[in-house]
Amino acid sequence: MAFVLNPRMAATAPPPVMEAQRWIRGRSFPPDRPLLNLSQAAPVDPPPEGLRQAMAEAVLNQPAAHLYGPDLGLPALREQLAADWSRDYGGTISPAQVAITSGCNEAFAAAITTLAGAGDEVILPTPWYFNHKMWLDMTGVVAVPMPAGPGMVPEPEAAARLIGPKTRAIALVSPNNPAGAEYPPEVLRAFFDLARDRGIVLILDETYRDFHASPGAPHDLFTDPDWAGTLIHLYSFSKAYRLTGHRVGAMVAHEARLAEVEKFIDSVTICPAQVGQIGALWGMQNLSQWLAGERAEILGRRAAMTAGFEGLAHWRLLGCGAYFAYAEFDYPLPAPDLARRLVEDQSVLVLPGTMFRPEGDPAGARELRIAFANADGAGIAEFFRRLAAFAP
Repeated sequence: MAFVLNPRMAATAPPPVMEAQRWIRGRSFPPDRPLLNLSQAAPVDPPPEGLRQAMAEAVLNQPAAHLYGPDLGLPALREQLAADWSRDYGGTISPAQVAITSGCNEAFAAAITTLAGAGDEVILPTPWYFNHKMWLDMTGVVAVPMPAGPGMVPEPEAAARLIGPKTRAIALVSPNNPAGAEYPPEVLRAFFDLARDRGIVLILDETYRDFHASPGAPHDLFTDPDWAGTLIHLYSFSKAYRLTGHRVGAMVAHEARLAEVEKFIDSVTICPAQVGQIGALWGMQNLSQWLAGERAEILGRRAAMTAGFEGLAHWRLLGCGAYFAYAEFDYPLPAPDLARRLVEDQSVLVLPGTMFRPEGDPAGARELRIAFANADGAGIAEFFRRLAAFAP
């Protein structure tokens, strides 16, 4: 029997985290050197008890929680996000400009579907977030790589040189996955102005906004009275409230665009899951102090990562922030081989830079991404002890 396969799917790289998990499948690690899994940027602890109780109450006592909900999300959650974002960014966002999605990846996929078709182009800074690249590949949209500049921050001037007649958008992630870099407000403003002037869209994924090192708004884009003509803003509740398995994300965009997004959601998931949305709403209304503590913990881990790389032979930190550190090494082994050797020799699982760059890009062969959010102080210290002991 013939196996029929869309060639675009066949040409799309496999999910990197799942690929790395296969490196440890069936492997046992010595008791004195248990596995340090620093491959995935996802909380492993459950949500706070109060949030879980709110979700449990909905499961037990709210019949509507088990039914289809509105395609664009629960009105109360859309209203809460619009109010909070308007306050936090000093702008004006209406609930009609908010859609709730089944995770931030669906928000990105929906945004691209409203913007571009096969053969169109979207500019992605490299190293890029692999799921963004995967979705573009699956849909035939061309990912145009834009190497990041100093500090792993992309440069608007570089983007300007890449914009052509088929360019539909520039997609940024800040704080960045995989590089950890936090893009300065003036850089984001310059990208916004560039997109507006050239008649394209700026997609800004702020999944990790809750763990930004700087207090206050990370940019002023929502203060522009015509922000919705240029900006599509993406967010995830997964990291802030430990709701990864419940798949709750958001898109903030022009109301007319969300009418098109509604078609996408109705054809894919019909609606975001109700129970996860109930949890996200409860978190927004009740967990601001708890989330501030989570941010402080992540910033402490970031500081420990930065300090750990100082003076470490063979390694140079390129970027660090939110959940990620991105590092360069000078060993002769290419990154995929070195990453596997770290598993074998030091019981450390991280991702090679080749998973975040175009095929054949020599920079990726010298880089690793370390997702440190689930490593406490002792775990980070142990990570650096193992890196120092590593001798490929």
